[in-house]
Amino acid sequence: MGKMLFGGISQTIFTVRRHAPELIRPAQPTPRELKPLSDIDDQEGLRFHIPLIYIYRQDPKMRNKNPASVIREALAKVLVFYYPFAGRLKEGPARKLMVDCSGDGVLFIEADADVTLKQLGDALMPPFPCMNELLYDVPGSDGILDSPLLLIQVTRLLCGGFVFSLRLNHTMSDAPGLVQFLTALGEMAQGASTPSTLPVWERDVLFAREPPRVTYAHREYDNIEDAKGTIIQQDDITHKSFFFGPTELSALRRLVPVELQSCTTFELLTACLWRCRTIVLQPDPEDEMRIICLVNARYRFNPPIIPTGYYGNTFVMPCAISTARELCKKPLAHALELVRKVKYDVTEEYVRSNADLMVIKGRPLFTAVGSFIVSDVTRSRLNDVDFGWGKAVYGGVAKGGAGSFPGVSFLVTFTNHKGESGIMVPICLPSVAMEKFVEELNSMLVQDNNNDVLQAHKLLAISKL
Repeated sequence: MGKMLFGGISQTIFTVRRHAPELIRPAQPTPRELKPLSDIDDQEGLRFHIPLIYIYRQDPKMRNKNPASVIREALAKVLVFYYPFAGRLKEGPARKLMVDCSGDGVLFIEADADVTLKQLGDALMPPFPCMNELLYDVPGSDGILDSPLLLIQVTRLLCGGFVFSLRLNHTMSDAPGLVQFLTALGEMAQGASTPSTLPVWERDVLFAREPPRVTYAHREYDNIEDAKGTIIQQDDITHKSFFFGPTELSALRRLVPVELQSCTTFELLTACLWRCRTIVLQPDPEDEMRIICLVNARYRFNPPIIPTGYYGNTFVMPCAISTARELCKKPLAHALELVRKVKYDVTEEYVRSNADLMVIKGRPLFTAVGSFIVSDVTRSRLNDVDFGWGKAVYGGVAKGGAGSFPGVSFLVTFTNHKGESGIMVPICLPSVAMEKFVEELNSMLVQDNNNDVLQAHKLLAISKL
């Protein structure tokens, strides 16, 4: 039990009372076997737990239903199909990860909060300072090996709504894979006997070749020493979420030449954030700055090899590099062209080479020095997960950063309290740099003097303290 301050437009102190954590095992016997992860899954950069949060309104037709009981029962049923999630990771020779499908179960917590959804305020977006209460870190549960692969907490609200929080061992799934699992969980919660999409393991489709051969430079895995101490430390981090609606996106698009204005929203925002972030961090002018773009590899194979129902990680992490001087001094188009090129350079051979590199170099961590990582989860339909109470008011990542590395941002589909649809981006920066970041971003947005709307209403930046 604990009291928590929920930051946002309103600030509410509430208490969460948790039942004892329990292990939910598959409802029926499942195969006992060792299932190796792919050589994309088990790289060092994915060996962490990622938290997500879903917030649901009350639904009159579900008035007599206990969401914790409904989801607990559905979880046991869906684990019959997704039984590897009930297992534990083991590490074999050459750091190869595999799932021991032991049926030990998924950690589950039932809880109650003495607050209504309305009292939580309008600004339901990351970072959620109450996450430690809404997703309790069960002592000893957060290891990569020999630990639960999923932790779920369902917290009922006084109004009949509830919060569904989840922590995933990222080696098991990416955003589309997790949504596939949660969709199946939702279907079982609503009475289905089998998931509409049956899960497929087949991680061997992304195994390294025999013999492995690296055919690309893969600068995202350069081994660089942090000689200047430039990696941001966790103890001086400020989190803010930024909302980019149609007005803001149009303003940014007008900052690039006509021939580049057909770029995607991901490319435009990534270039903008990379440039602004570099300016405020003030690195040495000749320092190499990296933008690492997570690129879905599912559609880079011809013919396709990723089967329907596959729920492993299917992305690669190509990077573009620019000196800090060029990134800061040149127009936004410079960063945008680099981002576009690195995305389109991902081919089937690139993905194969990436898997081969993991085996040859011992599954290395991505380059952290001078790096900023952006992941677009807008197409993953994270907020469509329905347990019978309809779609979530908010559904998606709980914060920026990944594991102990704060330099990761996500592009998340979001509707603000005014009903505007757009993209929400959580950012993590040192406190002083964050103040400058807000100023720099707003300065970019109001460069078009004809845009009266943006002159009057600068970028929405909500800090949750």
